[in-house]
Amino acid sequence: MAVVNVVCMVSLISLMWMAEARIPGGAHATFYGGSDASGTMGGACGYGNLYSQGYGVNTAALSTALFNNGLSCGACFEIKCANDPTWCHSGSPSILITATNFCPPNFALPNDNGGWCNPPRPHFDLAMPMFLKIAEYRAGIVPVSYRRVPCRKHGGIRFTINGFRYFNLVLISNVAGAGDIVRVSVKGTKTGWMSMSRNWGQNWQSNAVLVGQPLSFRVTGSDRRTSTSWNMVPANWQFGQTFTGKNFRV
Repeated sequence: MAVVNVVCMVSLISLMWMAEARIPGGAHATFYGGSDASGTMGGACGYGNLYSQGYGVNTAALSTALFNNGLSCGACFEIKCANDPTWCHSGSPSILITATNFCPPNFALPNDNGGWCNPPRPHFDLAMPMFLKIAEYRAGIVPVSYRRVPCRKHGGIRFTINGFRYFNLVLISNVAGAGDIVRVSVKGTKTGWMSMSRNWGQNWQSNAVLVGQPLSFRVTGSDRRTSTSWNMVPANWQFGQTFTGKNFRV
């Protein structure tokens, strides 16, 4: 969690120095992570290296109102700079981002002057390259319109298995469709289907002994659609490995 804290602190610092005027309510966007978005790696959703996980720079940290205690990790949004002709790019281009991090509240500052991620404000702290696609750098913060959209991902759902014999912690990433997950089950060839519990972000855990047997996973998105990947993990799997299963159609 140390990486998450560092990233969040960078996000907070960037938000604080941008604040030069009071900003009315409604959805807004700022940026963090540097011009190459290297400062966005890690994050409160647990994805780690966003480049190798396939998210790239198309990412954002969500405010409390949108993050939903991590349930929104993996959700996708279309965002446009809105109603600010001074700073919005002409033509109002839109961007598509995946939620990969949490923008923490700063209750030491008012909601309209630095505390951009304080509830109940909907706020997106974008990776810097994405912010620059919709607005000028010098703006610092801009009003935006946004909507949830289906996630379009390349390849299958990725299951990274960490832990040890009696503790399986599975990071689930690259989820198409709804993007966010509400339920996960695992099945070994020697077991029935067993529900997994959310540990943090998109890390799901099981305390069953699963080593030495092929594994199947069943994932349910927030749209209630379910994808089942049968026996996609071979019997000789090792902790630290990543396996690819069946993704949702979009």
